[in-house]
Amino acid sequence: MRRDLIQAGYSDITITTLQEVSRTATARDAAVAYCMGTPLRNEIEARDGARLDLVTDLAAQAIGKKFGDGSANCPVEGKISGHVITAIR
Repeated sequence: MRRDLIQAGYSDITITTLQEVSRTATARDAAVAYCMGTPLRNEIEARDGARLDLVTDLAAQAIGKKFGDGSANCPVEGKISGHVITAIR
């Protein structure tokens, strides 16, 4: 990212990575967010839009196995990170 910004004429570049924990009530909520609320939805629909609900259900099952199902003893949690970039042009 830094190299691309320099090539585009930016300077005084600062890149800060933030790390947090994402939590949601159920694995289904997380699956809906990813499958229906991000550009992933376009990819699913480009292949077979009629299967969006099925794919979301399968994603919910996979998320539940890996990150928890939302029960009291098994909260849905996963690490997330993002970059904050500042630069002057």
